[in-house]
Amino acid sequence: MIAIIDYGMGNLRSVAKALEKVGHKAIITRNAEEILEAQGMVLPGVGAFKDCMRNLSKYKLIDPIYKFIDDNRPFLGICLGLQLLFTESEEFGRHKGLDIIKGKVVRFPRNNLKVPHMGWNTVRVKRKAPLLKGIEDESYFYFVHSYYVVPEEEDVVATTTNYGIEFTSSIWRDNVFACQFHPEKSQKLGLRILRNFGDLVLKNAN
Repeated sequence: MIAIIDYGMGNLRSVAKALEKVGHKAIITRNAEEILEAQGMVLPGVGAFKDCMRNLSKYKLIDPIYKFIDDNRPFLGICLGLQLLFTESEEFGRHKGLDIIKGKVVRFPRNNLKVPHMGWNTVRVKRKAPLLKGIEDESYFYFVHSYYVVPEEEDVVATTTNYGIEFTSSIWRDNVFACQFHPEKSQKLGLRILRNFGDLVLKNAN
């Protein structure tokens, strides 16, 4: 079973439906026991960084996330679920994140490009993470975001994307994979990533 973390924000239903479409059962929950009994975890996210961290704390979900990742079970972060893994964010002030990945979250520079970065864009594969199986270099995925992550260590970067600057569009370290794009909105290739995640969950559980 895959647990989709419900902290009151995010595109939970669409992620659950996309996982089910590729043959993997998922539950939407904020119950710590259910989360820690799951074989895989998805942390989606839409909204402001500060509000998301506040809700994770409010619903006592931070410790279960740490325990789950420490237990080396497959973890997938989506959009803000990627950003929350980092040390801090500069969105509307300075706010602490989960600090699972060292680095910060910053806003796109003010230039001629529209912010938020919204729509289809390509990803450049830097490291072939297990969830990128079957994903070719320069494949298109769907993005909606005004901020992006800046890891301290380049060896966590799985893909980059260009939008005026080259930014990190997904990271991979051990059992943790997280992407700035929305696989659940990215049609065939997005579903491939979710299928890869579900398959990894099953393999890890056996």
